[in-house]
Amino acid sequence: MSLMPRLMLLLLALSPLSTLAASPVKLVEGTDYDVIEQPGPYAPLAGKIEVVEMFGYTCPHCARFEPQLEAWAAKLPKDVRFTPVPAAFGGVWDSFARAYLAADQLGVAKRSHRAMFQALHETRSLPMQNVSPDELAAFYKGYGVEPERFLAALKGDAVEQKFKAARAFAQRTQVPGTPALVINGRYLVKGDSFEALLRNADALIAQARSEVVTVNASLPSVAFYQRHGFACSGAVGESAGMVYQPMARSTPTAAAATPGAR
Repeated sequence: MSLMPRLMLLLLALSPLSTLAASPVKLVEGTDYDVIEQPGPYAPLAGKIEVVEMFGYTCPHCARFEPQLEAWAAKLPKDVRFTPVPAAFGGVWDSFARAYLAADQLGVAKRSHRAMFQALHETRSLPMQNVSPDELAAFYKGYGVEPERFLAALKGDAVEQKFKAARAFAQRTQVPGTPALVINGRYLVKGDSFEALLRNADALIAQARSEVVTVNASLPSVAFYQRHGFACSGAVGESAGMVYQPMARSTPTAAAATPGAR
């Protein structure tokens, strides 16, 4: 047999494998993810797919997951926003949830995030039980935050409001524990390993992206509503966030008053 026919046979033999490799991951509801009964993102942003990680600093699984999650999050597409949300489950969870939110308000949460896990699970330089505000302030002083500023943020209204929002999100999405990943406030990711969790998250991000495209394609354009006398609020491209209200009518022009002119 000449070289060309052999190459053709080889390509034909390999083509089913390449098709299989390119096919999207098929997820099973109840095994790979759960659909949240009361869906809704934590902090919606037009044009962005939201990925929330519900975490707790005292959670040993979160501490082990953090390096892998950080590397994964750094490679997410530009249309995906990754948002860590501290779990406010009560007790020791709440002290560290407030600490993260205060650090976030002061602009040092990202730089200090992994170090806080290390302080609790490796060096044990911070206690998990009964940690005091002063101990937390001393930790964040290492990131350039004066203790007085940290304590003021920790006890401030802004942190309290964010704390309540984090708790409400956890209750509404019925997150069973940490770490947990929630896609667009709609899908709770499941998996029997960290690798499976991230692999399923990737597939659900793609699914959420296709849902946005499908919804947007089925909606009339903003110009359509404006032509028919509606004012549009909301960002173009937002999946279902457009709000249409009748525009205030001005005195009709001659053309507008003419039957059939519109």
